[in-house]
Amino acid sequence: MDEQSASTPARVEEAQQRDENDSLAAFATRFDLPDDLYLDGNSLGPVSDTAEEALTDALEQWREQGIRGWSESDPPWFWYGERLGEQLAPLVGADPDECVATGTTTVNIHTLVGTFLDTLDESDPRGVLVNDLDFPTDHYAIRAQLRQRGLDPDEHLHLVESRDGRTIETDDIVDAMDEYEIGIVFMPSVLYRSGQLFDIETITREAHRRDILAGFDLAHSVGVVPHNLSSHGVDFAVWCSYKYLNAGPGAVAGLYVNERHFGTTPALAGWWGHEKETQFDMNLTFTQAETAGAWQISAVPILNAAPLFGSLELVHEADIERIREKSLELTAYLIDLVDEVLSPYGCSVGTPREPARRGGHVAIEHPEAYRLSQALRDHGAIVDFRQPNVVRVCPAPLYVGFEDVLEFVQLLAAILEDERYTAYDTEPSGVT
Repeated sequence: MDEQSASTPARVEEAQQRDENDSLAAFATRFDLPDDLYLDGNSLGPVSDTAEEALTDALEQWREQGIRGWSESDPPWFWYGERLGEQLAPLVGADPDECVATGTTTVNIHTLVGTFLDTLDESDPRGVLVNDLDFPTDHYAIRAQLRQRGLDPDEHLHLVESRDGRTIETDDIVDAMDEYEIGIVFMPSVLYRSGQLFDIETITREAHRRDILAGFDLAHSVGVVPHNLSSHGVDFAVWCSYKYLNAGPGAVAGLYVNERHFGTTPALAGWWGHEKETQFDMNLTFTQAETAGAWQISAVPILNAAPLFGSLELVHEADIERIREKSLELTAYLIDLVDEVLSPYGCSVGTPREPARRGGHVAIEHPEAYRLSQALRDHGAIVDFRQPNVVRVCPAPLYVGFEDVLEFVQLLAAILEDERYTAYDTEPSGVT
């Protein structure tokens, strides 16, 4: 295939026309991108003007108010987690009291999985159902929580195996609920490698039919895929805010607990989960908040929580439904270009093609994926690599357009045509 086939005038004109008709195109001017083609927003989103402003405001509050900022800032630092939870709730389909911004994804997995393991009947120990394509931290945390309860993880952590190494079938999850003694099913909303979107509604419904609790890790979907956790009856969920929510490296995470579980004792209690009205009475007996705020452990880290206020402002202005619509259009466009332009060079798509099964990124598979990712980075296109053969490409809807996707494919085709990737080491090292 002619290496210029990706840049025919008709193809360029089509991409430009789609950008002109894009109602979200103007949001790109609100972000500072570190590279010409920043396609790694599923790992770390870039800084926006509103996130920077919110962080600057928090610094000024600290400077001008000092400790008074806990009660006199706007919003008061004392209520940061709850106020952010109110802003996060519409994105996951929850009531405001069911969400709170707190901790990190892994810490929140520890506290919520631990909490709900404690609700199971000790005389009939049931395990946790996960899958073999999960992000590893989920398994690390769950295994630790099982061990702390005297349960052997090798016997009580059950894996749903992938049929193809890319995706997990909903039917296989449901079948595993019957095959093993399960108390909790804990699945991702989107697989971090392939980008498969899970059927949260069906998994939750089938779990509850079997008296199984349903929890989800939304790290790779919150901010790009709308959710309906409350209406689906999901028991609990966790997520980070530095990917599609663009709140910055190490930004505060979030969690959801269905209101029917309010009053359940948190496995990892801390004073920030105390009811607010008597928190500073300093009683030695823990009186938990009657909201998801009960699962907070420590004081909110103000400087890595503040940018989330600003980034959520943009997400709500754009509207999560419109973000999802554009995301599906961008990923479909990228998939088509891989088929048409990159497949002759040995590239294929490892992401489900059905819109209802696709998250916000596309897995491009190639035997030289690692070296390709390095060559792309050195040529101004930031992507990432995931073992064994995936270049993850994220056309984040708020700052990536159709012409950006086309330029990326043009660049990758040129790198493959010229074999520029052969100049790079074959062994991954460090952050990929």
